[in-house]
Amino acid sequence: MKDITADMIKELRERTGVGMGKCKEALVLAEADMEKAIDILRKAGMASAVKKEGRETKEGLILTAEDKDTLIILEANAETDFVTQNDRFKHFVHDCVKQALETKPKTLAELNEQPYFKDRSITIDQYRNLVIQALGENIQLKRFELVHKHPNRSYGIYSHMGGKLLVVVEIDGSSDCEEIAREVAMHVAAESPDYLKPEQIPADVIAREEEIARSQMLGKPENMIEKIVAGKIKAFADQVCLIHQKYVKDSTVTVQQFLETCGKKVGKPISVHCFWRWKVGQ
Repeated sequence: MKDITADMIKELRERTGVGMGKCKEALVLAEADMEKAIDILRKAGMASAVKKEGRETKEGLILTAEDKDTLIILEANAETDFVTQNDRFKHFVHDCVKQALETKPKTLAELNEQPYFKDRSITIDQYRNLVIQALGENIQLKRFELVHKHPNRSYGIYSHMGGKLLVVVEIDGSSDCEEIAREVAMHVAAESPDYLKPEQIPADVIAREEEIARSQMLGKPENMIEKIVAGKIKAFADQVCLIHQKYVKDSTVTVQQFLETCGKKVGKPISVHCFWRWKVGQ
């Protein structure tokens, strides 16, 4: 029989995502025939893992990791909530977000191609495939965000529903307002704004709202219609824009007014620079 080399075992692992030990066993059973070894591994479970790639993944977990310069947001999905509660799945997501923080990839594709920091003989994507085999469900890294921290900004993180909803708020004006940023993040989680301020609402969205408003004004004088439509557009903007929403903990003030009050307390003006609101499956 042809000798089984380390390079053969490595090649089989790269082609299948299966562990080194099982790859060696398959090569022994296949008498060093690579294609036969692949068939053996497929019959032992690899085929079912490949098949699971196409299944829909609606459940998941969103995690963050940060250091003084960078903040990472990562979402991983599975088919059922049962699997997302499994320690093997949780460890996989924790490992991925930890690796992303250390290596700072520019894209999710780049992260997937990186050698796994705990076993550099496999990539992150091959590690994912091993978890698929172990848990019997399709598992995907869905999205990834790398945030470069600004020295004069604060970052508030709020995780809700066991990691199914995660909000990050970036406050401009001070690096010492993490608690304020987290308070705003809690508001974003509860009120789900679509935009930061009215200027960010796309023109087609405004046009659609105007069309709907005008269709409700048929028969009214034109001068009245313009005022009513303008009022409806303002009410719409107040509803979907974070800074104009009523603050969830005190409905007598808007989020912007809340920040103005906080700014006076800390001795400098502060404002929301941007926010991320991620919900599993969205």
